[in-house]
Amino acid sequence: MDLIQQRTVNCPYCGEPLLLLLDCSVPEQEYIEDCQVCCQPITVTLNCDDPDDLYLSVRREDD
Repeated sequence: MDLIQQRTVNCPYCGEPLLLLLDCSVPEQEYIEDCQVCCQPITVTLNCDDPDDLYLSVRREDD
């Protein structure tokens, strides 16, 4: 598995597609990234323990 992965997700606020660059050198992480379109804070949860199974979740910061 490459340590840097690209995934496209939809913003949980405005619904626009966003390209995220994911650093899989840390197996489990949660961080805030602002939407490039509406500037709202998105909570990104990433788990890449298993090289064959990357888990990515995005949600509103206020959820």
